[in-house]
Amino acid sequence: MAPDDDKKSASYTFARYSQIAFIVPGAVVAGLILGGLVDKWLHTHWVYIAGVIFGAIVGFIQLVRMLTAASDKN
Repeated sequence: MAPDDDKKSASYTFARYSQIAFIVPGAVVAGLILGGLVDKWLHTHWVYIAGVIFGAIVGFIQLVRMLTAASDKN
C-alpha cells in the first residue's frame, strides 16, 4: 500500500465518521424547522414536537443503514 493510499483512507474514514456524527442532529433540526413552519401555517403549537420525533426516528434509521453498510464493506 502506498503512502498516498494511507492518507486517502484516513481522510475517507474521517469523512465517513463525521457524516455519521451529523446525521441525527441534522435530521432533528430539519424536523424542528419543518414542524415549526407547519405550526405557523396551521396556527397550532404542537406539530413541531412531532417533527422533532419524526426527525430523530429518520436520523436513527439512516444511522443504522450507514453503519450496517460500513460493516458489510469490512
